[in-house]
Amino acid sequence: MVMDLNPASSPIAGEWLDETESLEKLPAPAPRESEPDPVSGPHLNWLFVDLNSYFASVEQDVRPELRGRPVGVVPMLADTTVCITASYEAKACGVKTGTVVADAKRMCPGLELVEARHEIYVDYHRRIVEAVESCLPVTAVLSIDEMACRLMGRERPLLAAMELGWQVKRRILERVGPMMRSSVGLATNRYLAKVASDMEKPDGLVALPLDILPEALRQLSLRDLPGIGVKTEKRLNDKGIHTMDQLLAFDCEGAGELWGSVWGERLWHWLRGEDFDMSETEHLKSLSHQHVLAPEMRTAEKAWAVAHKLLHKAAMRLRAGGLWASSIGLAIGFAVPRGDKTPVSRFGVPTRGWKGELKLSECQDNQTLIAALLRLWESRPSGQEFESPYFIGVHLNGLVPDRLHSLNLFEGTEDEQNRVRLQAAMDALNNKYGLSTLAPATMLTAFKAAPTRIAFHTIPEMF
Repeated sequence: MVMDLNPASSPIAGEWLDETESLEKLPAPAPRESEPDPVSGPHLNWLFVDLNSYFASVEQDVRPELRGRPVGVVPMLADTTVCITASYEAKACGVKTGTVVADAKRMCPGLELVEARHEIYVDYHRRIVEAVESCLPVTAVLSIDEMACRLMGRERPLLAAMELGWQVKRRILERVGPMMRSSVGLATNRYLAKVASDMEKPDGLVALPLDILPEALRQLSLRDLPGIGVKTEKRLNDKGIHTMDQLLAFDCEGAGELWGSVWGERLWHWLRGEDFDMSETEHLKSLSHQHVLAPEMRTAEKAWAVAHKLLHKAAMRLRAGGLWASSIGLAIGFAVPRGDKTPVSRFGVPTRGWKGELKLSECQDNQTLIAALLRLWESRPSGQEFESPYFIGVHLNGLVPDRLHSLNLFEGTEDEQNRVRLQAAMDALNNKYGLSTLAPATMLTAFKAAPTRIAFHTIPEMF
């Protein structure tokens, strides 16, 4: 419903009064219950923007022939990989993020598979940020398809915030592309705004003011809350928590004990609409890169080259973010002959997995990280069942921001300072001219094997 908020529409607005006429004789303005004051009522603090089926929507926007058709975006054109994103037409057939391509083809016979093109997705992302910022400033970019905006002053009342949400959605369609539908969530804190953005898809706009918050949350399932995945849900179920009512019944201390960490207490406050700044503690705790090897790359030598390249990319992200790693992990999936009891990976490959981790003194330089990765690589299992690696994952964990980094005895030496400057110069050249501009020779066979892929929680640089 369109509400007339123009004071000139009042029954007495614009009329001239005779100075001798008594104000008491004027008729009282008619009640306007259907036209509430835009600055009264519930107030909100955050607007959250979530692009719907982002990669698939970009492909449909770029290629009009894909519009209205089921589309699956994949890292490579192979039946053993998985769909990164599915269009809503594909989702109607049951295809979703993580569906193995071979299964997706069976579920959706007309599925159009498109190999991911990260350059286009990053370009669209930047255009979307610009479109949103033409309405209000973006406070935080949370992933390639999500961003949050803090509401200020006259933007905070419910009606004003709702109108701003519609304006953001329209501006994205007008300035970026007609297929770029988005869901907008409004709430008193960023966490609940994210929850609201997920409640009505595609193309939704949902507000969760405090007066309806308890009842609205009770309609959700545990998995509707960000941070509660399959494993966390099972852990909660094992403790007798199956519904939102049961979760909301805990007090703050009980929520902390339930999670076994400060996260439980934070969630307790968030679910009650409280808003607080986490900027001092909010940073990436881990980052990783992983890759499914093409059949011709499934040898020890070529797999090591890919692992080396994945570490190279992760280390550049680490330094760009002003972070230091306190441990490194390596995961390898080995393809084995199919048997009755052979585990099958989510990529549809009979597999035997292995992973290792090594503690580090807080570091961010290639020399230390490569040496640690090599130690992990040399500790991998050997034998006939471990001769055909098909999957490689490199993880940097226990990340610490610059402000919390503990200096060691060697960081002040001249040699160490020279190495830091050399590393910074190499990163600058690689960022400007491409990842392979300056790289170890051991990575040569991996340049084409592990191209830059889009990660949902990061916006990669254009190398």
